[in-house]
Amino acid sequence: MPSRPITATTVPLILTKNQSTTNSISFYQTSYFPTKPSSPNSIRTQTINKNFIPPPLPPSLPPPMDSSPFNLLPQDTLHQIFSHLSLRQIATCKCVCKALSAALSSPAFLHLISDQSLPASLSLLALKPFNGHHLSADSALDAFDLSKNQWLRFSLSFLPFSSLHPITASYGLLYLWASPPPLLEPNNAHVPNSQMALVVCNPLTRQFKILPQLGSAWSLHGSVLAGSTNVVLVLTELAILYYCEGNNIGNNDMNISVVNNSWLKFSSNLPSKPRSPILVSDFILTLCDVGTPWRSQWAMFKMKISDMEKTQQWDRVQKREWGDVFDILKRPRLVKAGNEKKVYMVGGLKNSQALQSLCTTVLILKLDLESMQWEEAGRMPMEMYKCFLESTKFKVFGGGNRICFSAKKLERLALWEENEEGKPEWQWIEGVAKDDDGLCRGFMFDARLDAVV
Repeated sequence: MPSRPITATTVPLILTKNQSTTNSISFYQTSYFPTKPSSPNSIRTQTINKNFIPPPLPPSLPPPMDSSPFNLLPQDTLHQIFSHLSLRQIATCKCVCKALSAALSSPAFLHLISDQSLPASLSLLALKPFNGHHLSADSALDAFDLSKNQWLRFSLSFLPFSSLHPITASYGLLYLWASPPPLLEPNNAHVPNSQMALVVCNPLTRQFKILPQLGSAWSLHGSVLAGSTNVVLVLTELAILYYCEGNNIGNNDMNISVVNNSWLKFSSNLPSKPRSPILVSDFILTLCDVGTPWRSQWAMFKMKISDMEKTQQWDRVQKREWGDVFDILKRPRLVKAGNEKKVYMVGGLKNSQALQSLCTTVLILKLDLESMQWEEAGRMPMEMYKCFLESTKFKVFGGGNRICFSAKKLERLALWEENEEGKPEWQWIEGVAKDDDGLCRGFMFDARLDAVV
């Protein structure tokens, strides 16, 4: 709006609608008041210009949510309207205002969408930040929507930390290492905080919880395993940290109280550094190198969570019928499957037992945890594997029935998926941001609205 001289005071224009049957709009203009007298004996007046055209009014702001007729709808009607949206659209609507966020997070609405054909979760492939880097507090989590074949971004600006490092996800919740703000010394100097916080959040509902702080060494050397919404473990070669908000560690035979919801520490006693540990039901499974400094020999170990305080010992998982199943794979890794009855093992298929044997392809094996029998789940097609031959290093990550492969000098991801019929399918994922070392790392994230922190 153009500025007016400060020597005159203007009465705002009044905008009304004509009372006739038409929808025409009438402007009513008021006169200017006289300016302030320059002296008690002199009064100046300002003449009104009859040809004056009032400037256009600024656009009116929308009414607040409380005064909107939309807010007067019954909650049942509101729930029925939004229940026809997709989970992605519902997550977007929750960011419009507090009223919608509360309505679409209510137990009644969550129960309604659970009874419909709406998918309970968004199956996403989330990427970790670059190696050695952390996300700033205003950054977002990059995730690939496997059903729509497109990249999504989830804002993490609601987390009050200076830096964030997403590491894993479970039951619709995201787990991150977070750096608290620097400590302020008496001389106003800022000293880095040596403590790290493990944060649990739901990016869809923007709810979060901070677990008891740990030393920075745990974030550098520990593997975070998340089971149910109440169980978190941090595993290293020498120790296991256990956290359970329910104040118990396992079954009815054992009840260890947790003082002020603190971490419990147990001895690990693994033969070597755990490789790709996973949490399956109430067991921890991991691979360890039990060979010599000159030749690797991989073995699988397991421990029941409820036995950590009793025995503090790992059981080696092996059967004579398995033969050399661990010797045919180069640098094997475990990947958690879609149910608690199986687990995948992935590695390069050696063409011989020689020390520096080359690999012919990538092999995926599946272990049935009930029958304890291995079977082949898939192997990378040769035309796809040729793209990995020029790379000296590649990463494997995933979960459920999907496994991803990343390699240096390769600007895309290879994805293996076991379909509903149990048949393997391979595809490329494009548009991947690479790490400093040319690799990307990640995890599966099933985003859910009903995941409660």
